[in-house]
Amino acid sequence: MIRPATPNDAEACVDILRAWIKEIAWMPMLHSRSSMLAYWGARLREAEGVVVAEDGGVLGFAVREGGYVSALYVAANARRRGAGTALLEAVARGRDTHLWTFQANAVARAFYAAKGFREIRRTDGENEEELSDVLLYRAGSA
Repeated sequence: MIRPATPNDAEACVDILRAWIKEIAWMPMLHSRSSMLAYWGARLREAEGVVVAEDGGVLGFAVREGGYVSALYVAANARRRGAGTALLEAVARGRDTHLWTFQANAVARAFYAAKGFREIRRTDGENEEELSDVLLYRAGSA
């Protein structure tokens, strides 16, 4: 079930994000859990966010800010079950959509390519993590 995200979802979202960071060898853990909770609590209050929930638990989340999907993460036990697609479509909803992903994240890049996104720009690490990334774009449907 997809539903709007609330600040009360911050703990589950942070746990999903931190678990992903820990499983990715090249991804640095830059922030403490407590600082991430404060950040995501505020972000889920201010931005357009959704979660996929099942049996009372959050399995993934996505956030859209303006024309950008600024976050999309799915718990390891919920991947390849349609949660990422559902989250993406909930925040894209036929609108022109941009998003950044890391160049090293081949899984995410393949996922977005399969959803119709195309690469429009690369950087050498103009982000907090200082990792090379890629800007992707998908036109909304009329």
